[in-house]
Amino acid sequence: MKKYLVGGAVRDRLLGIANDNTEKDWVVVGSSPEEMLDLGYRQVGKEFPVFLHPGTQEEYALARLERKVGKGYKGFEFDISKAVTLEQDLSRRDLTINAIAEKDGELFDPFNGQEDLDNGLLKHVSNAFSEDPVRVLRVARFAARFNVFGFKVAHSTQRLMQEMVVSGEVDALTPERVFKELEKALCYETPSPFFKVLSACGADERVFPMLDRNAPTAHDNEFEFLDRLDTNSAIIKFALWLHNQSTDAIGQLCRHIKCPKEYSQLATLTSQWQSFARQIQQQSAEELLRFFARTDALRRKQRFEQLLTIFALLGIEVKPIRQLRNQLDNIDIASLDKSNIAEAIQTKKLAIITLFCNSTE
Repeated sequence: MKKYLVGGAVRDRLLGIANDNTEKDWVVVGSSPEEMLDLGYRQVGKEFPVFLHPGTQEEYALARLERKVGKGYKGFEFDISKAVTLEQDLSRRDLTINAIAEKDGELFDPFNGQEDLDNGLLKHVSNAFSEDPVRVLRVARFAARFNVFGFKVAHSTQRLMQEMVVSGEVDALTPERVFKELEKALCYETPSPFFKVLSACGADERVFPMLDRNAPTAHDNEFEFLDRLDTNSAIIKFALWLHNQSTDAIGQLCRHIKCPKEYSQLATLTSQWQSFARQIQQQSAEELLRFFARTDALRRKQRFEQLLTIFALLGIEVKPIRQLRNQLDNIDIASLDKSNIAEAIQTKKLAIITLFCNSTE
C-alpha cells in the first residue's frame, strides 16, 4: 500500500496559496476496501470507496479507473483493484494542474501539470474530460478562482467543452451541482471569468436557459462589474448578477437550479424594487408604505439590510430609506388606539412617512 497527497493541496502549495485550512485529499495505491477497514478507516460514499482516516479524518480514496456507461457525472463504473497504478488514477482527473501527486516531498507529474501551472493554463488531462459535464463548471470556477494568477482555458480544452455542449452532455448536469459551483464562484473576488467561460463554450444557455441574453448583465463584458463589488457575499452577488432580469426569469432560474429560498427572495426583491428605490424622493406616502410592507422591512430586518446593501452597490442613495425604516420600526404601539390596532398602526405609519417626505422636500 502506498499513499499519495493529490489534487488541490499539491496544486495550491505549488501556487504558494496553501495554508493550514487547505483540505488534503489522498489516493491509496495497492490496497482494498477490506484492508482499509481493517486499518480503522471509516468508509463513506456510495459510488466508490472513500475512507476517512481514523485520526485526521482526511479523505483517502482507492486508486481507480473509470468507464463511462451513461449520461452525466454519475454514469460511470469503477475499477478499484490493487492493480490500478498511480498514473492511471491521475489520468482520470479533470485538469493537469489537479493531476499532480506528492509523496515524501517527491512530486509525481506524468501530465506536466507543473508546466501548466507556470504558464497559467487550465488544460484537460485526456479526452475522458468530456465524459463528465461537471468539469465544464469546474473549469469555469477555476478560471474565476485563479484569475489573480492570469489563468486561461487552453484552446484544446475550450474546443472540448464546446463539443460537450453540442453533444448534449452538459444537459445531464444536476441543478444542485450547478448551484454549488455557481455559489463557489460568486464567493471569489473576481467571479466574472466563471460566466465568461460558460458563455464562450455555449454552456450558459444550457445551464441558465431562461435568462434574457439582451439584459445588460448578460453580455460578457458586463460581468466584470461583479469583480468591482466591495463584497464577497455570494447571496448579494447572486442578486446583483440577476438585477436586470425579470422576476419571472429569476423565478424560473431559481426553481431550475434549486437555489435556497433566501437567494430567490433577495434576487426577486432586487429586480422588483431597484427602479422604485432610485426614485424614492418622488414616491407618495402610500407607495412608500407599500414598499416597506412588500419588502417586509420591519420583520425581515437582515434581508432588508441586504437589499439596501445591493441598492447601495448599484449606486442608489439608501440613507433616507434606512432612516425612514428606523422611524417606522420605533412606533410606540402602547400609545395607539387599541380598539382597532391594525388601522391605528397603518395610520401612524402613513403620518410618519408623510412627515418624513415633507421634511426632505
